Amino acid sequence: MLMSNSMGERRQLMRTAMKAPYLTREEEHALAVRWRDNKDEKALEKLSLSHMRLVIAVASRFRNFGLPLGDLIQEGHVGLLEAAARFEPDREVRFSTYATWWIRASIQDYILRNWSIVRGGTSSSQKALFFNLRRLRAKLSGQQQSLTDSELHQKIADAIGVKPKDVATMNARLSGPDTSLNAPMTDSEGSSADRQDFLVSDSPQPDEIVSENIDMERRRRWLASALDVLTDRELRIVKERRLSEDGATLESLGEQLGISKERVRQIESRAMEKLKTALLDRQPDASAYSM
Repeated sequence: MLMSNSMGERRQLMRTAMKAPYLTREEEHALAVRWRDNKDEKALEKLSLSHMRLVIAVASRFRNFGLPLGDLIQEGHVGLLEAAARFEPDREVRFSTYATWWIRASIQDYILRNWSIVRGGTSSSQKALFFNLRRLRAKLSGQQQSLTDSELHQKIADAIGVKPKDVATMNARLSGPDTSLNAPMTDSEGSSADRQDFLVSDSPQPDEIVSENIDMERRRRWLASALDVLTDRELRIVKERRLSEDGATLESLGEQLGISKERVRQIESRAMEKLKTALLDRQPDASAYSM
């Protein structure tokens, strides 16, 4: 049996589920065996339909998280089918007892995925914190009204087995829903604009980025042309010393070239002067090379 997508079909399914007859232990066992051994679709449909009341009851407990009840029921039905696939009818356990865990787990996973665009924790402790924070906070606040926020967070953390900072973070997340950047806002002068229009970005403007890229490419061409005036040894030293990320030492280059490190320094100095002259010949304005 597949869940329906339209609102009308979901309502019809709920009405049908509420009218479905309860199963005796023997009937339930027989249907589960038929599904396990023969993959009898009719047996699965009858077994799942008779337990849709359970799905609806579990889903109703999570209505306060702001998600459509129909969606919660649909996810609960997924958990019900998962339970049917894993159920061992020969064990002395009623299917409803076994299926409740799978139904609740499926609904909770759906809520965690869709409650906020910010991905929350999925560990067992984080799930417990998400689904029990409001209840524990209300309970502790009612018992001890003089508790500070830090004391309240500590008591909740001790009860669930998490860190107080995790409680504070989750409390902040649950304090308000996500807000769209396209949500309308009104400024002090009464004009309306989207929320994103009031955000300030430190990033460069698109025209500044394009201009910088053009200038950078121009400098690269000037440098590549100026490097042609260097000898092979000068070019190698300049590349190893000035144009590589690591920057070779004078001593290591001297060992590679078979000369002293002082000689490497002299060649490097002469090469840099030649480069400077060549660059200024191509572009006399020195400010053009500033980064």
